[in-house]
Amino acid sequence: GINAEYGHYFKQINLSSEIMSEAASSSTATMANPVSYHKLPIQERKCKVVKRQMFTKMKKAKNTGKKKRRKAAAEMREAMGDEAPPKPVPHTIESLRPADITTVDADDEEVAKDTQLDDFAAYFNCETPPKVLVTTNKKSSLGTRKFVDELVNVIPNSEYSKRGKVDMKCLVKQSVDAGFTDIIVVNEDMKKPNSIIVCHLPEGPTATFRLTSVVLKKQLKRHGNATTHRPEVILNNFSTRLGHSIGRMMGSLFHYDPQFRGRNCVTFHNQRDFIFFRRHRYVFKNNVKVGLQELGPRFTLKLRRVQKGTFDTTTGEYEWYYNHKQMDVNRRTFFL
Repeated sequence: GINAEYGHYFKQINLSSEIMSEAASSSTATMANPVSYHKLPIQERKCKVVKRQMFTKMKKAKNTGKKKRRKAAAEMREAMGDEAPPKPVPHTIESLRPADITTVDADDEEVAKDTQLDDFAAYFNCETPPKVLVTTNKKSSLGTRKFVDELVNVIPNSEYSKRGKVDMKCLVKQSVDAGFTDIIVVNEDMKKPNSIIVCHLPEGPTATFRLTSVVLKKQLKRHGNATTHRPEVILNNFSTRLGHSIGRMMGSLFHYDPQFRGRNCVTFHNQRDFIFFRRHRYVFKNNVKVGLQELGPRFTLKLRRVQKGTFDTTTGEYEWYYNHKQMDVNRRTFFL
């Protein structure tokens, strides 16, 4: 009777003793073979310091192998001479960009006909020289005014006018009556310039850009001093119909007859829908090498919207509008 009553407890005691014996045998096995812990992959390590050391070693070994392969490939190309295979093209976001139906070719007849009838045709036919009005928001800070002063220095045919309490629509009418061809409005947030509105007169279009990475002339190391010569304009990598029109808008701000004696050039470089602005002075060292000296300022633009006609927030019709929920789905899709 006693065995039948306490038999269940005896079975539990025997089972727990078996489990303890297995755990002890496994622990003695791991202590006898401590090398197995050091063979664990980096994902199973718990110590962050060890993980960082392992990752550094892996990265160093990977870079060393890559240098050896590059050196071997260069030696093989040098040995083969003209029969060497071409270098492989690296995969980047630009090279993997999907095909766009709005891409503009250099010899497209349809685009050439459209450019003869658009709002910038008078400028590119050298009929009307540009005259640009540069202003700010109604209550601008000192940092914004410094940036505007450098913009006026960049565009030789521009004038600065204090905004005051003038509304944007009234400013457009006054500028048209005064004979201006473009208006540039620099807005600010937290006393820092954050956006630029470019309005082409008298019938538009109007483009709004986000302004970032502003570096003034005095903040650049080894900068040069600009002269009053009219600069040359370089528009790079504007490949779509929208980018083509934005490039023409940027080019129409500067005079169509540059003064090459000044050796000044202004660059609008589009890369992944970011427009990088730079200003340089160049000098020819010999028939091959060219030296550059940055004159400043430098900043980056990101297109937000394009509106038909002049600036009008109530009844204006938008040609293109940036919507990050619909347009940022694929990182390889660009619009300029």
